[in-house]
Amino acid sequence: MKTREVNFDGLVGPTHNYGGLSYGNVASQSNSQLNSNPREAALQGLAKMKALMDLGFTQGLIAPQERPDVDSLRRLGFSGSDAQVIEKAARQDMPLLAASCSASSMWVANAATVSPSADTHDGRVHFTVANLNCKYHRSIEHPTTSRVLQAMFADPRYFAHHAALPAVAQFGDEGAANHTRLCRDHGQPGVEFFVYGRSAFDTRYPAPQKYPARQTLEASSAVARLHGLNASQVVFGQQNPAVIDQGVFHNDVIAVGNGEVLFHHEDAFLHSKTVLRELQDKLARVGGHLQAICVPRAEVGVEDAVRSYLFNSQLLTCDDGSMLLIVPQECQANPRVWNYLQALLSQGGPIRQVRAFDLKQSMRNGGGPACLRLRVVLTAQELAAINPAVILSDSLYGVLTDWVAKHYRDRMHERDLADPQLLIECRTALDELTQILKLGAVYPFQQI
Repeated sequence: MKTREVNFDGLVGPTHNYGGLSYGNVASQSNSQLNSNPREAALQGLAKMKALMDLGFTQGLIAPQERPDVDSLRRLGFSGSDAQVIEKAARQDMPLLAASCSASSMWVANAATVSPSADTHDGRVHFTVANLNCKYHRSIEHPTTSRVLQAMFADPRYFAHHAALPAVAQFGDEGAANHTRLCRDHGQPGVEFFVYGRSAFDTRYPAPQKYPARQTLEASSAVARLHGLNASQVVFGQQNPAVIDQGVFHNDVIAVGNGEVLFHHEDAFLHSKTVLRELQDKLARVGGHLQAICVPRAEVGVEDAVRSYLFNSQLLTCDDGSMLLIVPQECQANPRVWNYLQALLSQGGPIRQVRAFDLKQSMRNGGGPACLRLRVVLTAQELAAINPAVILSDSLYGVLTDWVAKHYRDRMHERDLADPQLLIECRTALDELTQILKLGAVYPFQQI
């Protein structure tokens, strides 16, 4: 079996709700306080995983996190039993409780940045877990994320794990949502493309005026150093500040790459021509040829791109070498976006198929197909070295759908987060899940 890119999708957690916590994420804010359906959300995500597995792609999954995070609430001054902590937080600071209940770890594109062994100095797959310090509800994820990833990729002969960068604004790191790897073949050295929103220390770089730029140049540079990447195979490009101010909070909302193809909006990058030229030159040095598919703003505006999540899609290489684009159903519902995609297919380029999936529960919180998965390039030996229980199969799919039906509620509103029973339900579900996925004691409640 040759080297392949494996998608590890985040399993939606039992507390999935619409808290409107992510300033700069238009969908998250516009759907705040609506009723969510955690059971449907988890099943929609599993259905996408199953469909890709049935198409012949190797598909893994990443477990959700314990919520509400009562340990974090205790660090912020709430005391007593677990139930008392939740009751006090609900009475004194409901927004903080909502943040501590967020199921945002489902968007594992933000879990870490991953460099394959073909690119790194020591020939191992490197993981740097993201600090996500721009948003409180995400900043509390990385300790558990690190334990889960280490339980999945445990063999130190093949995998190297790095701690999150310092949790300060200057090193804001959002993980793979701002990282793309381009290559001629997954098993050969490639070019790693880091996209940042601002520089923390150099005022010559422009910054957005309305919404925060979450990823810094300094964070991207640090990750590249930690992974031992050769400078000749790394490109740093700045996201266009104007599109950040239109709701493009991560690069994966405006661009997606796979193999030699970079599918991007005309307004995605600052100094776009310079960035694309550097990508082309460096990819050529490792035997590749950049195929940049630029979507003109005249055909699909940034607003349509954000509303439909056209670029928050998965671009996958099929066995025959053609590419499949996985998009949310919202792309079908947008005439301009869908007309563009039909025209793209008729041109006979590298993207030959488009498939739309119902991910409404995730989309209403601002996360499309690409948000739900972390891409990990693995050789046959490396794939054999990971925890096999996290790789989806027909039997595991059946077990997980039954598990969701057993443990998940079908309705969630902010007021439900104050129910102390929700924590018990979540812990019961996750304790069972760690046994299904053979993860060991990765959650705080299991380590008491």
